[in-house]
Amino acid sequence: MQGGEFKSSGMASSWLKEHSTRRTLRPMSAQDEMAGDMPTIVEKGDGVYITDVDGQAMIDCVGGLWCVNAGYGREEIIGAINKQLRELAYCSTFPGSANAASIELSEKICEIAKEESITKVFYGSNGSDAVENALKLARQYWKILGRAEKYKFISLRGGYHGTHFGCMAASGMGSAFRRSYEPMLNGFISVETFDSYRPLIKGLTPEEQVDLLITLMEREIEHQSPETIAALIAEPIQGGGGMHVPPASYWRKLRELCDRYDILLIADEVVTGFGRTGHMFGVRGWQVKPDIMCCGKGISSGYTPLSATLLSERVAEAWSSQTEHSLVAAGYTHSGNPVSCAAGLAALDIVQKENLPKNAGEVGAYFLTEISKLIDKHETVGDIRGRGLMMCLEMVKDKDTKEPFGDEDTYPSDISRFCRENGVWLRQVGHKFIISPPLTFTTKHVDEVVAVLDSAYSSVKR
Repeated sequence: MQGGEFKSSGMASSWLKEHSTRRTLRPMSAQDEMAGDMPTIVEKGDGVYITDVDGQAMIDCVGGLWCVNAGYGREEIIGAINKQLRELAYCSTFPGSANAASIELSEKICEIAKEESITKVFYGSNGSDAVENALKLARQYWKILGRAEKYKFISLRGGYHGTHFGCMAASGMGSAFRRSYEPMLNGFISVETFDSYRPLIKGLTPEEQVDLLITLMEREIEHQSPETIAALIAEPIQGGGGMHVPPASYWRKLRELCDRYDILLIADEVVTGFGRTGHMFGVRGWQVKPDIMCCGKGISSGYTPLSATLLSERVAEAWSSQTEHSLVAAGYTHSGNPVSCAAGLAALDIVQKENLPKNAGEVGAYFLTEISKLIDKHETVGDIRGRGLMMCLEMVKDKDTKEPFGDEDTYPSDISRFCRENGVWLRQVGHKFIISPPLTFTTKHVDEVVAVLDSAYSSVKR
């Protein structure tokens, strides 16, 4: 079937389903769809709704993949993309050339992030690029300063930082994310992280858990020697790791620890950046200024591939002096792509003009209150947690033991299928549902989603 024939062909849906896994190696997939659910083929998006090739409309509680913050079909972004395509579809930002859209976007980002003292922007195409560049620039920073021995990175278990080799080494997800690609890179140290549902030691209060974690981290820093550690990287709120929201003291103590031992603090804001937590940045909610920030996803609202690594004034200043290590030997064909940057400018205009961080905070608080009522109503809903419009619903076999459903249990998938068939699109990760809708969500949308989830847990048998 040739491109363009689908719109007029009655066989489009069946053909797409038949070929959906035939030629494509699907990301983050065991390639076993034939043994279970086939992928839902999404055809259209409008506002907070998506529609599949069979005409099933669903509220998108995934936000694309944490990224469609402004919602689908925004003419402001589409118009900016089309205008840029007509004027200049491509221009490299390698030595000797630049383009207006990337220059304008850098100015805009630095203005938005002035509370974090951000003064420089380095572009990539996705969150993994942003993190990989942050790791490179952190090591380079110390080499410029003549302290080349500071090359190690500390990260948190349960953290997710992407799929490039440096990103994987920094990530603390389960072995399934690492085993097929090991050995990992040297110089990465993983330490315990905050867990609001299953704390490291049972019975600890959140603040007691924070104190323990900081103590363990400090012991690890001293064991490794601070003079060998370049940076600590962490998400303001862990996304794929389960959205355990720490007390505000946690990030402030991380900052204090980094200052005490002269270690850079990298905030992975790929998920949390530009409004999702109810603040423009996750770290702003913790009232902490990192040294480097990694942004992606919502930076262009998912309309085009775009990411950015943001440098604070302190870090950026290192490149003002010329040394043998000053050359930024990193970059990509699409670093600062003008079409992507035009999309970013339009997307961030919407974030600011419509105050989407404020909406995420207010609607997110309502969402968390309403969806948390399911815990008392249904025996398999173990915990619901989150901040702003990022939440996690965790299913368990037993609320007392907190035993999760295993990979062999079909119950979570059955719940997901029920929701999908009844107009709610969720992201299932094992026994958890990750909820991250567009930041344009309203309380009406919340009510619809909670009603479908309530019906699912009432109807689907274990």
